[in-house]
Amino acid sequence: MRLPWELLVLPSFAVCLAEDYALHGPVFVQEPSHVMFPLDSEEKKVKLNCDVTGNPKPHIRWKLNGTEVDIGVDFRYRVVEGSLLIKNPNETQDAGTYQCVATNAFGTVVSRAARLQFAYLENFKTRARSTVSARQGQGMVLLCGPPAHSGDLSYAWLFNEAPSYQDSRRFVSQETGNLYIAKVEKSDVGNYTCVVTNAVTNHQVLGPPTPLILRNDGVMGEYEPKIEVQFPETVSTAKGGTARLECFALGNPVPTIIWRRADGKPIARKARRHKSNGILEIPNFQQEDAGVYECVAENSRGRNVARGQLTFYAQPSWIQKINDVHVAIEENVFWECKASGRPRPTYRWLKNGEPLSTQDRIQIEQGTLNITAVGLADAGMYQCVAENRHGLIFSSAELSVEAVGPDFSRTLLKKVTLVKVGGDVVIECKPKASPKPVYTWKKGRDRVRESERITISEDGSLRIVNVTKSDAGSYTCVATNHFGTASSTGNLVVKDATRVMVPPSSMDVTVGESIVLTCQVTHDHSLDIVFTWSFNGHLIDFDKDGDHFERVGGQDSAGDLMIRNIQLKHAGKYVCTVRTSVDRLSATADLIVRGPPGPPEAVTIDEITDTTAQLSWRPGPNNHSPVTMYVIQARTPFSVGWQAVSTVPELIDGRTFTATVVGLNPWVEYEFRTVAANAIGIGEPSRPSEKRRTEEALPEVAPANVSGGGGSKSELVITWETVPEELQNGRGFGYVVAFRPHGTAVWMLTVLASADACRYVFRNESVRPFSPFEVRVGVYNNRGEGPAAPASRSESQRRRMPMPEELAPPPRTPALCPPSAPS
Repeated sequence: MRLPWELLVLPSFAVCLAEDYALHGPVFVQEPSHVMFPLDSEEKKVKLNCDVTGNPKPHIRWKLNGTEVDIGVDFRYRVVEGSLLIKNPNETQDAGTYQCVATNAFGTVVSRAARLQFAYLENFKTRARSTVSARQGQGMVLLCGPPAHSGDLSYAWLFNEAPSYQDSRRFVSQETGNLYIAKVEKSDVGNYTCVVTNAVTNHQVLGPPTPLILRNDGVMGEYEPKIEVQFPETVSTAKGGTARLECFALGNPVPTIIWRRADGKPIARKARRHKSNGILEIPNFQQEDAGVYECVAENSRGRNVARGQLTFYAQPSWIQKINDVHVAIEENVFWECKASGRPRPTYRWLKNGEPLSTQDRIQIEQGTLNITAVGLADAGMYQCVAENRHGLIFSSAELSVEAVGPDFSRTLLKKVTLVKVGGDVVIECKPKASPKPVYTWKKGRDRVRESERITISEDGSLRIVNVTKSDAGSYTCVATNHFGTASSTGNLVVKDATRVMVPPSSMDVTVGESIVLTCQVTHDHSLDIVFTWSFNGHLIDFDKDGDHFERVGGQDSAGDLMIRNIQLKHAGKYVCTVRTSVDRLSATADLIVRGPPGPPEAVTIDEITDTTAQLSWRPGPNNHSPVTMYVIQARTPFSVGWQAVSTVPELIDGRTFTATVVGLNPWVEYEFRTVAANAIGIGEPSRPSEKRRTEEALPEVAPANVSGGGGSKSELVITWETVPEELQNGRGFGYVVAFRPHGTAVWMLTVLASADACRYVFRNESVRPFSPFEVRVGVYNNRGEGPAAPASRSESQRRRMPMPEELAPPPRTPALCPPSAPS
């Protein structure tokens, strides 16, 4: 029994489609839009736009109110590049809803609907209007009664042929055109004329004047507001549009107008109020703006309220459109379109511009279309239409169905397929065919039988596992469907597998050594072989890293690696990879590099006193050789670089991670670092600790080289070497100078509060030249007094003798020595 679609003859365009995807159905570039045409236009023609692409070029037709426009019968109609031109349009024949219909060999699509309307404004009837009489203080409504028209109107009034201005007492409704006077006054007496303007044509007409006179039967008393202009019970506003509400009341005194929401929420700040609060406008209207609004009119006699519901609506808008689908015959097609809108849109489907309904293989459920076992007759242009009472939108897509016999012209079997003994191989068979063909395989002339080792997959590929030499040969894939049979042949060549005979060995080396990692294989010599080495997952670049890495081995079966002058960074995993066109295998070795330890970590000053510091640290990497000892170094602003310091314990073994540094100077800023050593050498030092200052203590060092001499008449000059800053032991450092005539018991004292002082001059008329004195100089700081230099002998007004060279102090940076004031 033959399937129905087998009886179909493929249209020529479907065959072309199978070979050339540049062909496609109609696609709208521009769709017609609503047109409001002024009847009094001098142009005397109207254009509805429609621009469509497609290959072949689409044929364009137009429909008016669902009926095709006969271009050949009515000479006023003409289609120019898809757009419809109407000459001398008239409302009776041409007003209505238009759609552009585009057709080519692939199907038909229809455009959105566009309304053609005619805008006009007739004149008022010329008969005079009756006189309106009112009592002073009374409210009054003057009717406009606009003439026949089409298109939006705007209204204004003239008072005695001059513009009538609106204020809290006068209001012109743009809904009715009427003029409302809340409270008539004597100044209102006169002629009133309604002026109507068509917003489309800008044509303006004036109504006959309406005279207003005052009655002579007295003045109207006060009364509560009466709302004459109020908005409907329900006002619908489009998303993003502007809601406009009018409210005006008659009353005496003139009422005031207040707007509010009935739910108590504040009116949006974007809202605008015009004409003495008579108009409330809410631009960019959104869902949250919807609700019940109230207009409150109030005066001293009372109040009145008008209320109405502002509702939100949105025309349909696409969330998900449908896209072109190209399928093979007998496959399934599923489309889904989604649109937003308020009220929620409903969906319908068109095929080639005609309604589509659920039947047999076609299932429609709202925005989904499902076609099972697609046939050639299903090809065409499809449209999803989403609509609510405020509008409708179209999404179009093409369904192309392919039906061809198997064809290997672009997907021949691979001429030669290589595989190793024991390996697995897949020979792909991918002819172009629709519907899907049935596959068979031949080896030579014999049909291939499936087994545990040999299988034919659904896509036609032949898979052979654990290949043997006997599997080599010529293989042919034969593909068959209802439209024909085709075949393609290729050869399977089986090669011996590559094997690693001498793999690299894991090694344990010391920094500075050189080694060779072997990698030797046996392989099929008809195949090219490539060796590569990787280190810790990264391919070794022998050009970039040639200082340490070199490939050695003089035969094609060896790919040894030499590593020269090994460093700690070379420790890790080395992989030799061997590749041929049929296989790939690897061999791995671990290289352990022993070296001096890495730097200790986190050196911390746990506690510090005036002469000691308690340190702790964490061990760094030992680089495969146990740490045997640690050395602590210190640095101050006064030292030259880092210096080893004394510690407790004196020798710090490799399992100790705390120590106390001793022999520090008080009141000096120190930083420390730790160095580890092992049997191979001394490692890099740690990062420095934080800087900490030792505590203060009494001075321990007295000034050196206390001497004197020189000076003028009646002067005793005393000099000394300043104590270096690192030996001052605290803040507030200074000198205590003492002297007395030789042979006397009482010392004269003076205190110099300067750490840089190195000279003191005592002046007194009682001091005779060459008088012997005993002098001594001591030190002090904030903690108290320190030692004084031994007393020495000096003479007044004596030239200071140079010190013998062998007694001179070692060279040092001279201290600033400002002269002390004589006393």
